[in-house]
Amino acid sequence: MTVDENPTNLRRVSRLLAAIRDGTDDDTLAAGFLLTATVVALVWANLGDSYESFWQTPLSIRIGDYGITLDLKNWVNDGLMTLFFFVVGLEVKRELTIGELTDRTRAAVPLVAAVAGLALPAVLYLLLNPSGEAAGAWGVVVSTDTAFVLGAIALVGPRCPARLRVFILALAVADDIGALAIIAFFYTEQLRLGYLLLGFVGLLLIMQFRRLEVWRGVAYFLVAAATWVAFYESGVHPTLAGVLIALILPIYPPRRAEVERAGQLTRAFRQSPNPDYARAAQLGVLRAVSVNERLLRFYQPYTAFLVVPIFALANAGVVITGETIGDALVSPITWGVVLGLVVGKLVGITAATAVFSRLRPGSLPPGLTLSQVSGGAALAGIGFTISLFIVDLAFESPEAANDARLGVLVAAVFATGLGWALFRLADRRRPTDGVPGLVLLRPVDPSRDHVRGPENAPLTLVEYGDFECPFCTRATGGIQDVRKHFGDDLRYVFRHFPLDAVHPHARFAAEASEAAAAQGKFWEMHDVLFAHSDALSEEEIYDYAERLGLDMDRFDEDLRLERYRHRVDDDDLDAATSNLSGTPTFYLGATGTGLPLHTGPFDAATLISRLEEAREV
Repeated sequence: MTVDENPTNLRRVSRLLAAIRDGTDDDTLAAGFLLTATVVALVWANLGDSYESFWQTPLSIRIGDYGITLDLKNWVNDGLMTLFFFVVGLEVKRELTIGELTDRTRAAVPLVAAVAGLALPAVLYLLLNPSGEAAGAWGVVVSTDTAFVLGAIALVGPRCPARLRVFILALAVADDIGALAIIAFFYTEQLRLGYLLLGFVGLLLIMQFRRLEVWRGVAYFLVAAATWVAFYESGVHPTLAGVLIALILPIYPPRRAEVERAGQLTRAFRQSPNPDYARAAQLGVLRAVSVNERLLRFYQPYTAFLVVPIFALANAGVVITGETIGDALVSPITWGVVLGLVVGKLVGITAATAVFSRLRPGSLPPGLTLSQVSGGAALAGIGFTISLFIVDLAFESPEAANDARLGVLVAAVFATGLGWALFRLADRRRPTDGVPGLVLLRPVDPSRDHVRGPENAPLTLVEYGDFECPFCTRATGGIQDVRKHFGDDLRYVFRHFPLDAVHPHARFAAEASEAAAAQGKFWEMHDVLFAHSDALSEEEIYDYAERLGLDMDRFDEDLRLERYRHRVDDDDLDAATSNLSGTPTFYLGATGTGLPLHTGPFDAATLISRLEEAREV
């Protein structure tokens, strides 16, 4: 569904949500909405019978003789949550196609940790609940609530959370894949194959719409609604229809030809504004960006700030009395949930990470310590959204469901407190000379880094730079003088630190330099980009690449598929983990030692003086 075809009031809500988010960390704000809804649900549920009576209000939707009647709570869990799982599916597809999980090296540790974080909690839960209805609820303890965890990292996390956040994001995506598979295979009711077949016909129609480049949102909505009904009637949980629809929608980096075409249509509209040109320009821009990314950007605020809080409001209302607390304290369900989420996640993720990093040294990125991973693993015990969702699927007994919900809520509190304690303990144990940024975080690796000069030179100068930064451009001439002064006694290393907030073209320029490096011309592109730091539009960078004699088809494909985005991101994350505040930033000293941060002026004379001092030590 395209944004322009949504109702006007939906666009108003979208603008309101955008205004709320403006200038605020999305993860923290989403967690705040979710926490507020949870508190409201708990208070409301303990004020009388209105909570239960409201959510048990029946609502029917009928078309002719056919209709579906559910209470409000089930409309939220089966209907509204389809949008949540649709967005989860979009995120999973994106990460598998062009995101963190496309790089096996980067994804290996979080994938292994995620598997352990799924398996061990289930085992611990089943130790306390080996049989009966309670045993079937082992899925309650396997999932991590990404929004809550990322919000918690922002609030109680380590001083430099950049690497940990990336690790947890990759782990959460793998966790989501596992949780969705568990819901599909273990929490499906009696299967009716006829309706399931109709559901797959709906999915095939959506695939065909994409191939035919159908752009009308109403067509997708009607088929998606019919597919949801078919899944509902088949016995498969209907929210999985949202996941499957998301997984079949295409995702791709913007194609250069389509971007140029969109630009031409926009210029035509500017020269002759009329409805036909306006529509053509609009469709041209939409075609340039994959439907996955458009829908993800549009619907994500709705799920984060509306759908999930409403779900929490409908499901987190636990009646807390002396009797219910007493029952929960002796209930193996409650303790199984707490044990699985709090202990299982912490031990499973931390142990798997420790073992894998020992078997494959260097698999943990620099700056991410096992103590940070253990803090993040503790926070992963905040199951909440999918945990409460599976509670509703697993239990028929209201008393057992109440015990499980209490376990989920208690586990979230314990996990947050445990994560905070582990992070503070790690910060306290950190030696004073290990303050981030004072020493080069990632040692120079000639097989990875871009090095000018002999690899075994006695002196090293490392720069974190930004191709659009005027200070970096000014420093380039000084570095040439430094290299001329030391000759073969110095190796110069350049690393990326694009300042996206102030330099909109810097990241694309960095990726372009890596695409040139793949053709053996990094330093040629490096010099050209700094020579034209005030002219780094995409069109101009392509022109520079052509002048350098690069294979333009390969260059364009590398940039379009973002093949070197992770390479730039790694340098950028090193800089963020080191708390670097600007560019250029230099590290210098004797090769083979921990290179100290250079402070003060970065003119040639100062850099030469500091390097001479390092040589004399």
